[in-house]
Amino acid sequence: MTTDTPVDQGPDRTKRLEEEGEIAADYLEELLDIADLDGDIDLDIQHDRAAVEIVADEDEDLSVLVGRDGEVLEALQELTRLAVQARTGERSRLMLDIAGFRATRRQELTVLAEDAVRQVRESGREVELDPLNAFERKVVHDAVAAAGLVSDSRGVEPTRYVVVQPASDQGSATES
Repeated sequence: MTTDTPVDQGPDRTKRLEEEGEIAADYLEELLDIADLDGDIDLDIQHDRAAVEIVADEDEDLSVLVGRDGEVLEALQELTRLAVQARTGERSRLMLDIAGFRATRRQELTVLAEDAVRQVRESGREVELDPLNAFERKVVHDAVAAAGLVSDSRGVEPTRYVVVQPASDQGSATES
């Protein structure tokens, strides 16, 4: 297991995140057995969260666990977080990826955010994006902030969306 955690988090925090990953891995291994699916589980710590990924030689074998637009993946992540919480007594923020779906989606969203940033810079007007889930909004907010612009989320789930604004409009805070 590798770590990508801030130095100030200390060994206790790292140990807790490793424990979350192990609990999640056990839960997901049982799920794979029940579903009669082949897959390996990789554990990591990224951005101060346990990161768990299910991988297989044939990614399409795991597509049933991703679902349309990642809907099944989102549900499995929540169930896995609940399994961790049931064992630790603490809410987990672990991230689950299956067959690289989130990694690929992160790249797509970064391109989407960069395009929105370009549009805002050219027009001087805010740009509204289509509805996104919380993970997707976070990726967009991070990319927009890295480009020096401002973004915020508007609307109510499941139609919550990101608005990218010119940097001169400093009245909004970034939120997911």
